[in-house]
Amino acid sequence: MRNGPAPSAGSHPATPDRLGVVNPVKPGETPRTPWIVGVSGASGTPYAASVLRALLDAGESVDLVVSRASRLTLLDETGISFRDAHWRDDLREWLGRGADGKPGAFAADDALDRVRYWAAGDLAAGPSSGSYATKGMVIVPASTACVAGVALGLSKDLLQRAASVTLKERRPLVVAVRETPLNGQTLRHLVTLDDLGAVVVPTSPGFYAGATHIQDLVDFVAGRVLDAAGVRHDLYRRWQGELGSH
Repeated sequence: MRNGPAPSAGSHPATPDRLGVVNPVKPGETPRTPWIVGVSGASGTPYAASVLRALLDAGESVDLVVSRASRLTLLDETGISFRDAHWRDDLREWLGRGADGKPGAFAADDALDRVRYWAAGDLAAGPSSGSYATKGMVIVPASTACVAGVALGLSKDLLQRAASVTLKERRPLVVAVRETPLNGQTLRHLVTLDDLGAVVVPTSPGFYAGATHIQDLVDFVAGRVLDAAGVRHDLYRRWQGELGSH
């Protein structure tokens, strides 16, 4: 027997995530359909921050998964300890930093209500199931270990499981691989991902957009990731066929 009042017509019961956040769908509201952003342990956390900021600027909702290895990289590259119990405060600090590491470069407070965080070890989380509606997934940066895990279908943590679900549901998956040089094994894994329908985006910036700051180079890569996902943005100046136009 159901306790309490029945949900209104056209609505769904409020369900908490693993960290106790309730995300009800009220009558007349459009159900939340987020992009999943997975952050693996490769160097390149500024790429992830730029992608996250641009998704939120575009009005998108985000489900965030930060792997255990990526926390070490984030600590090393930014000095930020990313904690499950304080993820909102840590994410605010992370997104506020520019690619040069200086704090206060960006403001993200108003947009954080559209972020839902899932612990990497939570294999019962929403993104672990194909019935959990999403627009697709971006892995940025993607380590070679992450690439291998997704290509082989290992699903050893929520990040890999969410990627496997994205592939089996035929949703967009963008893998921004950050490694150099690449050995034959990793190249074969990347070909496998391409064969499965993922888009592989190397984190290599272009210089034709007139970059004058490290943030410009980071934003170029983030912009190309979002281009592959089909999300509109204004992170870089697009090529217009005119030499020297920058």
